[in-house]
Amino acid sequence: MTRMQLPVMPPVKPMLAKLARDMPAPEGMLYEPKWDGFRCIVFRDGDEVELGSRNEKPLTRYFPELPPALRANLPGRCVVDGEIVIAGKNGLDFEALLQRIHPAASRIKMLAETTPAAFVAFDLLALGDDDLRARPFAERRAALEQALATARPPVHLTPATGDAGVATEWFNRFEGAGLDGVVAKPLSLPYREDERVMWKVKHARTADCVVGGFRIHKDGAGVGSLLLGLYDDEGTLHHVGVASSFSVVRRKELMEELAPYRTDALDGHPWAAWAEAEAQAAEKGGRMPGGQSRWNAGRNMEWQPLRPELVAEVAFDHLQGDRFRHATSFVRWRPEREPRSCTYGQLESAVPEELAAVFGA
Repeated sequence: MTRMQLPVMPPVKPMLAKLARDMPAPEGMLYEPKWDGFRCIVFRDGDEVELGSRNEKPLTRYFPELPPALRANLPGRCVVDGEIVIAGKNGLDFEALLQRIHPAASRIKMLAETTPAAFVAFDLLALGDDDLRARPFAERRAALEQALATARPPVHLTPATGDAGVATEWFNRFEGAGLDGVVAKPLSLPYREDERVMWKVKHARTADCVVGGFRIHKDGAGVGSLLLGLYDDEGTLHHVGVASSFSVVRRKELMEELAPYRTDALDGHPWAAWAEAEAQAAEKGGRMPGGQSRWNAGRNMEWQPLRPELVAEVAFDHLQGDRFRHATSFVRWRPEREPRSCTYGQLESAVPEELAAVFGA
């Protein structure tokens, strides 16, 4: 039971952003890099520190290295909105963050030492006895800059600019550091919980991928997602992500469109070993590759193989390593494309940027 007595108490649902394809006009706007981590609202009241997530569940136990750093760098009583990130050798490492949500305290402790997290602050909801949510963002940002004037890593103040040209440069430059766009915030905006009142500009590209299988939708009606693959230089087909978010009508249509490719689908399939491993694990009562985990409890992850003869064009926003960071959107079938021509070579590779350049922007 918390003993905190703050003007803004947990849980708080963070303010959200809606997608914009173009950079919003600069009048009355402040731009920030869009961090790819866990959204987190920090509540501090003296020695008590609580890390709240976007879904209002506490994150504190998963990041034991952060409370001491936050006590050392934040005002004694405050509520700060920001992002928990982990910096790897090639930029922000979201997979390392996912590893933290683990039931074993010993594993969390080990990961906190080997892959320590950082906190990037970008809004101030309360300071001392004052609730700042009704004040315009310009005032909250000024107060945040003052509050974090002496902050040191792993606590950072996000860079910000009112220059749309600089924001566009960040958009193009910092993708290689793992950031996936720019957030635009009206300076007059009060803090409106759980409302999409900011703007996010994200990278959007397309790629032609082999469809090697699919999963049934969770309601049992139609296709829930398409399993996508790309060939490497040695001719190996790698699973790189999924295309999902189909309408009810489209899910049923896809079942009919895919039906001819289900016949003898595992004969010589590049992922046949995956299917065999699933079957063996199921016989022993074990968890299958791609099966249920703590991330998708209750969700059926069993896949249905397809002969790898279909090519789909999909829209994606961000690569992490050799996979799509988020689920992609189906654009269209590409019957004229030869599946073997769907290689990693078609993907744009952002030049890596040192995170120090981002923090020092």
